[in-house]
Amino acid sequence: MQRIDIEERPDWRARAEETGFQFHTFDGEPYWDESAYYQFSLQQVEDDLEGPTEELHQMAMSLVEDIAGNAQKLQQLGIPEPFWNHIYNSWQNGEPHLYGRMDLSYDGKGPAKLLELNYDTPTSLFETGFFQWVWLEEQMQRGLLPGHADQFNSLQDKLEEAFGRLSLPQPFYFSSVANSVEDKGTVDYLMDIATQAGIDGRYIAIENIGQADGQLVDEEGYYIQGLFKLYPWEFLVQEEFGKVIKTSSTLWLEPSWKMILSNKGILPMLWEKYPDHPNLLPAFFEDSASQPLQAGWVRKPLLSREGANIELLTDAGQRVVENGPYDDGGFIRQALAPLPKFRDNRRQQDTYTLIGSWVVGDSAAGICLREDSSLITKDTSRFLPHIILD
Repeated sequence: MQRIDIEERPDWRARAEETGFQFHTFDGEPYWDESAYYQFSLQQVEDDLEGPTEELHQMAMSLVEDIAGNAQKLQQLGIPEPFWNHIYNSWQNGEPHLYGRMDLSYDGKGPAKLLELNYDTPTSLFETGFFQWVWLEEQMQRGLLPGHADQFNSLQDKLEEAFGRLSLPQPFYFSSVANSVEDKGTVDYLMDIATQAGIDGRYIAIENIGQADGQLVDEEGYYIQGLFKLYPWEFLVQEEFGKVIKTSSTLWLEPSWKMILSNKGILPMLWEKYPDHPNLLPAFFEDSASQPLQAGWVRKPLLSREGANIELLTDAGQRVVENGPYDDGGFIRQALAPLPKFRDNRRQQDTYTLIGSWVVGDSAAGICLREDSSLITKDTSRFLPHIILD
């Protein structure tokens, strides 16, 4: 695993905007960064990332049955009791799931370590599945990358296959909050893939979903029989129409049983069931008897996004904290697997790199890389492309 500088495509910003990638830059700072790329060997991808991703996914899925009907465990995860039956029925009825992303710490040498599962509302989808593949093809055409370079990236193809395989009600709605350019761009991309698979996809902003006769309805009052939502379940159940979720016949993507896997409480539960697994880190629930955070450990909220409210203490005693709004629920502690450090020659600073490994259905489907000057990856962390080359 190497970080290698490369010349940017001169027209990449225009190419991004032509294809709907409007969020390539945040507040004047690049989110998409192609001034460098990461290179992996095929063995690293197959043995250290692809295989472990599918094994970790199966291990996580094996826990859902244990938890969905267990009140004590659902309570431990902080899931509201009024939705326990919905989650149980969703799992028992075999409601389908589409995708997820697990975040890994991996330096190219040892076993990748699972940091968390983003199994409800994972983003970085367009830039992983489409834009970094376009970057690879164009940099090979320009002669800046060898013509036999490859990429661990079957995300778009597998999503289209999945949409073609799923039996979804028609029309099928896709939803996000209206004022998020990133979320809207991600949902537009996913809806386009679904359309190519033959789905009659229609967009509706979360804010415009209504209710009538115990059902969710669109702006014209038609029942929403199927809905993909890029909006967290833990927020949905708090919304005004949250009670209608329990009475509606809407098929959800992701299903409500994903509330179990997207919760960081799944990490200590995984460790309890699979202790000493090489891709897991020791983890436990924090309680009133927990001691102050020790060196070599991380404190994470059960529910948080983009690194918010995470605190870690390195082996050397350096404390790194990211503030945020998720401080009113439970926390877990997880042993620290520091992100690998590379040198960013353009910015003349060290950078820390996180690997996101995608799962579509139950298959590994590619990776994305985010880097930051901090050990905590945030919403402002840059996205860099990668290649496979031996």
